[in-house]
Amino acid sequence: MARLLHRLGRTAYRRWYAFIAAWLIALVAVGFTATAISKPMTDAFSIPGIPSEKAADLQGELFPDAVDAFDQASVTVVVAAPEGHTLKEKAYADRVDALVADLAALPQAPAAETILDPVDAAKGQEQQMVDAVVDAGGDEAQARKDFAALSPLSDDERIGTITYTLDVDKVTDVEPATVDAIKGAVAGADAGGLTAEVNGSGLVSMPEGGSSELIGIAVAVVVLLIVFGSVVAAGIPIVTALIGLGTGLLGVVGATAFFDIGSSTPMLASMIGLAVGIDYALFILARYRSELDHTDDRAEAMGVATGTAGSAVVFAGLTVLIALAALSVVGIPFLTTMGLAAAGTVFVAVLVALTLLPAVLGMLKSKAFGGRIRRYRPARDERGRVLNNGVRWARLVGRAPVVAILLVVVGLGALAVPVKDLHLAFPTDSTASPETTQRRAADLVADGFGPGRQGPLVVVVDAREVAEDDRGPAFGEVVDWAAGFDGVVNAQVVMTNEDGTGAQVLVTPSTGADEVATEDLLHELRDGQAGIEAETGTSTGVTGITAIQADVSEKLAGALPIYLAVVIGLAFLLLMLVFRSILVPLTATLGFLLSVLATLGATVLVFQEGMFGIVEGAPLVSFMPIFLIGVVFGLAMDYQVFLVTRIREAHVHGASMREAVVDGFRNSARVVSAAAVIMTSVFAAFMLTDEPIIKSMGFALAAAVLFDAFVVRMVLVPALLYLLGEKAWWLPGWLDRLLPVIDVEGESLERSHVTEQWRDERERELVG
Repeated sequence: MARLLHRLGRTAYRRWYAFIAAWLIALVAVGFTATAISKPMTDAFSIPGIPSEKAADLQGELFPDAVDAFDQASVTVVVAAPEGHTLKEKAYADRVDALVADLAALPQAPAAETILDPVDAAKGQEQQMVDAVVDAGGDEAQARKDFAALSPLSDDERIGTITYTLDVDKVTDVEPATVDAIKGAVAGADAGGLTAEVNGSGLVSMPEGGSSELIGIAVAVVVLLIVFGSVVAAGIPIVTALIGLGTGLLGVVGATAFFDIGSSTPMLASMIGLAVGIDYALFILARYRSELDHTDDRAEAMGVATGTAGSAVVFAGLTVLIALAALSVVGIPFLTTMGLAAAGTVFVAVLVALTLLPAVLGMLKSKAFGGRIRRYRPARDERGRVLNNGVRWARLVGRAPVVAILLVVVGLGALAVPVKDLHLAFPTDSTASPETTQRRAADLVADGFGPGRQGPLVVVVDAREVAEDDRGPAFGEVVDWAAGFDGVVNAQVVMTNEDGTGAQVLVTPSTGADEVATEDLLHELRDGQAGIEAETGTSTGVTGITAIQADVSEKLAGALPIYLAVVIGLAFLLLMLVFRSILVPLTATLGFLLSVLATLGATVLVFQEGMFGIVEGAPLVSFMPIFLIGVVFGLAMDYQVFLVTRIREAHVHGASMREAVVDGFRNSARVVSAAAVIMTSVFAAFMLTDEPIIKSMGFALAAAVLFDAFVVRMVLVPALLYLLGEKAWWLPGWLDRLLPVIDVEGESLERSHVTEQWRDERERELVG
């Protein structure tokens, strides 16, 4: 490995023009292709095989003309008169009428007659429903009660809803100009005492990127300036990372032609791709500068840097790729595409660090460290070795390794305690930021109609095996059964198919879609299905957006143990190849578990419980734990590989274990710390977005890097290595013979000055 990458680094340095040209051509080609074949992104969170999807398939059989709820671009405009007033009063009725007219005139609006004033709609629809029920021999009082559960006007006539579906085939067909126009019309009506807000799937727009990345890049520039003391050197990792990120993201856009990719996927891929792109370039560039102290041959220095630090980059990148690509094993389509997209950007980042970075340095040659703002003159000990804060820190940990281990375990363990209260759900308008019109609209609906109005369940009833005369009574029995559960406000048949063999029963819960009580109700309905099916001879299924999202959350939770086993198992084998040890990979994975549990606990406190008031408390997005584990595991192994390979490098060249730990920190602590600060800044900057998923993921990833890099890798790992001593590299003889030799430390490279340094150390110790 080291020899191969050594040759690659030397070649890229010497023939820099060919490598730079190849990357520019690749960037243009990928961009052109992606633009030509890309398709709109989608946010349908569904998984084949879950109960709600099976019920949705049954619904499709019975109601073939029905439109998938995820494809409906619905808009709900909520209007409210002031307290003590009603929407029937002329001052407010006129403003609502004007709003209805404005909405009907907007782009992509449906036929004007489908956008109705809530007062007129409630009056006409109620009478129509009552007449139909009475004509069929039904109960008038029950009919009025059922209508109240669907009415666009609240009981006190103060709050109303104007609900319609945009004239598009899919949600992704809604133009941004349409969304802006709807919000503008609603904002214009929010005056004169009338309150107007809007939400709905038709208002979902692509999250905007740019500002968060710029903040992360700005911090990265400052850190790189401190590390290298050179304007040019500080800019090199930024430029190469941006080229890699652009290529990777264009690839994600092009992949929409073949896969359904969620709108949040590019931002998550951007978050990870930018962070690792800068870090990988930083590690190789720092090693290149270090090698220039031992040779005047810049091409050779580049070769050694690529052969050593580049080898570490390859295996660090592989752990990230394994963690992200393994998301596909859980069988959840949207999570698979999210993981593969992020893995793609990481793969490109590795290629850039190994080929484009050496080429750029070959182009710049002696100017690579130009524009100096300070000289690098590190303090040295009596033997001429660098004496920096990394050395001081390693020696401090080495004085009391047991105390250090206890502090880490107790501290991170305490932060992990809130994980027991973890509540997962999908984000809804009810959990959006209070500053958004979507959230304000959801709050008005909850005030006027109850929280369950926005989280209904749909019971699909298949009566094809029931005698024709018994189908109507069977539907009625299902309604009575569903209405009898605690937590159900109303249950009623809202649709039957043309031949009368199928019905849809709308069940309105008393709680919101993201609440635990609604999930419990869903399970209770399913537990009772067998009984009602036996009584009526029907087949039933519970579906709807609320049920689908609850099932997806449950599926994700169930997939977590499988995912952990696959990722940890594969990465353990990979690290065992790198370090030729069993105990070092074991300490790496145990440290990871501590940091990820502490991260989840901190995220629960801040985002679920609302600590510090950063956000209003709400359930965490369902796929956060599994995605967080994948990303954090990969990043944690990055730091493990970069730090411990320098420790092992010193050891294989003759240093004792204690000396090796100190030397590893001498050469890597500064760079690893800088990389962690950059990565933390890139992730934390995404907390400034309005997208709840991105905001919470940014916080969690930033916290994870802080815990893992500065607590686990900088404290726990060296403390454990001090205690283990030479036993840390223990590997059974039979396994040592089976494993292929992968030279990550550059042992096979001709580097006599390193071996001589530690041989001289041994001789001085023997003489002393």
